[in-house]
Amino acid sequence: MTDRVSLTVPRQRPYFAVAHLVLGGVALRQNVTLEALEDLQVALDEVLGREGGPGDVTIEVRVDVGTLEARLGPFEPETLRADLQPSPAQELGLRRVLDSTVDGVELESTPDGDWVHLKKAVG
Repeated sequence: MTDRVSLTVPRQRPYFAVAHLVLGGVALRQNVTLEALEDLQVALDEVLGREGGPGDVTIEVRVDVGTLEARLGPFEPETLRADLQPSPAQELGLRRVLDSTVDGVELESTPDGDWVHLKKAVG
């Protein structure tokens, strides 16, 4: 069974808490561990905290058997591409944070902008 929730919020930090609530609610229904949920929330905050352009941001959360996924966007084309490149070991950049919190990161370019896909194995 696959659960999917889509949420669109303004790109301002106070609204990110709403995304946390939605992610937590979906994770709770699927018995996701607190550790896995916290990892995804950190990853979500790191991506949402980047300058993404004007307007709203959409967060799509999907739970499938053993996997929790989030799709975030749209972001201005090319704004996240450099941040998602591997960085030197001593640098705490976006890529390093994502590599330590989620199991997969992909960048998708669409006509409306770039979308970041985050994937976390949840048991």
